[in-house]
Order: sequence, then structure tokens, then C-alpha cells
Amino acid sequence: MNKLLTVTAVLACVCMWGCTDVDFRWEKGRSSETVVGFVDDSLVMVGDYRCWLEIRDSWIMASEESSGCGRERLCVYNYRVQEDGPRWCDSLPDKKMTGIFGGQMTDSVIWGGEVSKSVRLWKIGERPHEIKLTKESDGCSVEFRISSLKPWLDGTFIGRSGESLAADGDTCNYVVLDTLSRTLTYKRLDKDLEWIKKCDDVRAWGEDVYCSVAGARQLEGNILRNELDTLLAPLIFSSGVFWGNMIELRANICSLDKGIVTCLDTEFAWREPLKFYLGDDVVVDLE
Repeated sequence: MNKLLTVTAVLACVCMWGCTDVDFRWEKGRSSETVVGFVDDSLVMVGDYRCWLEIRDSWIMASEESSGCGRERLCVYNYRVQEDGPRWCDSLPDKKMTGIFGGQMTDSVIWGGEVSKSVRLWKIGERPHEIKLTKESDGCSVEFRISSLKPWLDGTFIGRSGESLAADGDTCNYVVLDTLSRTLTYKRLDKDLEWIKKCDDVRAWGEDVYCSVAGARQLEGNILRNELDTLLAPLIFSSGVFWGNMIELRANICSLDKGIVTCLDTEFAWREPLKFYLGDDVVVDLE
């Protein structure tokens, strides 16, 4: 009887193309921790993910290995004072990467996804949600891959790639994302906006357009408001990067509020992916 059961089990395995043992494991640690945004003068958003390994052993085939990464996580840390851990964290259950870490969109929201079709938004304290988009074109025909989404005029968001603002011919310069109408409109710059071609980074507050532009020489950058108004900055810099309502000037994270740039301490700098310095000393290490 026992022999009969054994033979039956073997035949069953052969019929199903061989019995297979699956060993699936998530790595204990997390990978590629990176800053994805700054909330204010003391809080930073950090994204990471976990990788996995799967080994499949079969009676009739050699072992097969597959691997991947997923379970993307968003955390909020204090970057001014070293603390024991994050203030807040949440992770996604997905086995595959969703591409949620596209960049910072507002002071508390990051974006991701294939924006030509849909955009995924993740706000601190909430779960991500996806907005499917209708794509339109206004005066241009050659699209580009979006690498930045930031606040724009009339409650919309401006999307661009690194070189798109200065593109010639039929190439689109920028997109306007309207989350209310769920539309993504590719555009070319009109005469009123041609001046932003020279901007390293650009965004709007209310009815004002802000532009970070590099000077002719090193450490000669400027922050412009509506092309002609140059903002005073507490330190010299080459170019500025907008992070929500903050602005990065020569590795110093400063606030930009109502046209005023304020840096708490110009000796405090973000020099490495997860390290913050005061002078030459590391005061916060988020690794």
C-alpha cells in the first residue's frame, strides 16, 4: 500500500511538470535610501525599498533564481537634530516597484508613475492614490519624459525634463498637469514665458513665477521672480533647487516664503545622500 502511494505521488508530480519547492525571502535591510523632499526647516522625506530573492527547486529541472525589489517606503525624519528614528513611516505591499519616488510635488506630497498616462501621489500620513490622465497637446507634437512636477499657475503643476524648456522646433517645452480636470497638456512657451528657458528650476507661488538661474561665473546664481525681480539670498550659490516650499542653495536648505529667502544657519549643509553637517562635523546621519 505504501509503495502504491509513493508511485501515485511521483506520477502526480510528473503530470504537473514536476513538484516544485519555492523559497521566497525578503532581504532584512532596505536599499537605496534617498532624500525625496523637504517638508520645512527641520523635516525631510526619505524613500527606500526592499529587495527579494526567489529560488524554485523542481524534480525535473535545475534550480531557478529570480529577484526583484518592491515594498517602497516613505519616511519623515528630523534633519536638524539626531533622533532615534523616523517621525513617521509607511510602506507599500507591492512586490514590484511602482515608481512612486519621481520627486517632490508640494511641501507634503511626492509623485511618481508614468505621467503620460497617470500620476501616483503620496501625501505624508496618507496612502498613495492614482489619478488617470487624459493627454492633450497645445502647439507642439514631440513629447518628452517628465522628470519634475512642481506647483504652477492657477492651481496646476508644471512638468518638465532637464532640457525641455529650451527645446526648439516642434518639441514640447513643458506640460501643465491639472489634477482637478485630470488632464496633462503638452505646451510650447508663449512670449510671456519665454524667459524661463534659462531657468535651472522653476515653479509658481500664487500668480508669481520663480526661477533659479545660474550666472556667467561660478557662485553667481540668482532667484528671479517674474523675470525682472531678483530676490536677496543669505549666501552666494551657483543654482537653486526648489523642494516644496524650501529651496536648496549650495547644499543649504532654506525657506522661501512670500518672496523672502531665509536660511536658519548658513553653516548647516546637506553634503551627502543622508548626512547633514554643521561646518565639518556630521550632526545628523540618517543611514
